Amino acid sequence: MPLLEIVIVSSTGAREVLRACLRSLRENPLTGGEMRVHVVDNASTDGTPPMVREDFPEVVLHALDWNSGFCIANNVVLRETQADFALCLNPDTEVYAGVLDHMVEVMRARPDVGMSTCRLVQADGSLDHAAKRSFPTPLGALAHFAGVGRRANAPKWLAQYRAPQLGEHDSGEVDAVNGAFMLVRQEALREVGLLDEGYWLYMDDLDWCFRFHEKGWKVWYEGTVTALHIKGGATKKKRHLGLRHNLAFHRSMGRFYRKFYAGRNPAIDAAIYLAILGKLGISVTRSAVARRSFA
Repeated sequence: MPLLEIVIVSSTGAREVLRACLRSLRENPLTGGEMRVHVVDNASTDGTPPMVREDFPEVVLHALDWNSGFCIANNVVLRETQADFALCLNPDTEVYAGVLDHMVEVMRARPDVGMSTCRLVQADGSLDHAAKRSFPTPLGALAHFAGVGRRANAPKWLAQYRAPQLGEHDSGEVDAVNGAFMLVRQEALREVGLLDEGYWLYMDDLDWCFRFHEKGWKVWYEGTVTALHIKGGATKKKRHLGLRHNLAFHRSMGRFYRKFYAGRNPAIDAAIYLAILGKLGISVTRSAVARRSFA
């Protein structure tokens, strides 16, 4: 029985970043116990399954025949794992020496922590701010999406979504972490349940973290060790999302709000849903204009 099972979900366009991710795991494995790596491939058409079979025979490959999205694919492994810890890892990440051992020791030292992550940096060395987050307030969400809350000099009440109370290199409790690196405890996984398969992409990590808190489990950000996250590397992310991803993102926003916030004040609920629809309209329009400009 492995101490740690790692699940990586891949889809078309992620072959080369996945190769680098798997190479980093081979070169920097967990040394304090057995580790098993799984790749769940969402019907990619770029040769990912043959690459995994030929170059990484130690990896367990689950080749799906349809693009199931993030949650269903991760749950393929999470549903069956009996390891003490499971790590949901994006294909566009790379781990460095000692990171896995350090994170497992953090979990062992803090039995009240159900989920944890490390500091995530982008290719240019800057912090991936989604590595540590607070559950969004309406004002915090508005400031974030308007760009005001993302400015370096933004006051904490506007930068609320980015958990500014905890420094980049600090360690401590947070509301939520990034789905690119989510280390979960088996005991907590059994109690909280799997990822919500009602999400295709986006907000699923925030949803899972919320449910961990509801069950009394802490979520931990460990800023003393670092992993690389090539943000958007698995989807060849451009400046603006395509229509399918735009729809999925805003649908997920609505689902998250409906699950955890709605029902207290009908007027506020209506305003929030209208705001999400309005943002969807703006995003779709910007994407269409951007594609036309570069056509």
